[in-house]
Amino acid sequence: MADVHDKATRSYNMSRIKGKDTKPEMLVRRFLHAHGFRYKLHDKTLPGKPDIVLPKYKTVIFVHGCFWHGHEGCKYYVVPKTRTEWWVEKIGKNKANDKKAFISLSEAGWKIVDIWECDLKSVVIQNTLKKLLQRLSTN
Repeated sequence: MADVHDKATRSYNMSRIKGKDTKPEMLVRRFLHAHGFRYKLHDKTLPGKPDIVLPKYKTVIFVHGCFWHGHEGCKYYVVPKTRTEWWVEKIGKNKANDKKAFISLSEAGWKIVDIWECDLKSVVIQNTLKKLLQRLSTN
């Protein structure tokens, strides 16, 4: 199946995708800040450069995009019909890197919270953020 965009348009669209300060990440950061939590961002010294680091709670938070991290069973994770093999390999590497970071952080004594993009949609966001608050308050 051919791509619906020409090469230049596709390249432009892909260049606009951010790796940091995404809308889902900003939602979580604003929520945490409003509830008195202070954090560091994208700590390069930690495996996987977690999106949010709460040193006081020895907790890291990863805010995953469902597509980019291959969220199984999620309607937002659909393998593209063009360059399928390349995308499957790319997303597979992302998942492998996530797993490696998770193991390293766990072994170092960090608590890890994964929040998926789909868990921040308007229908479920309140429940997701309530669970996050409960999880942090049990530390």
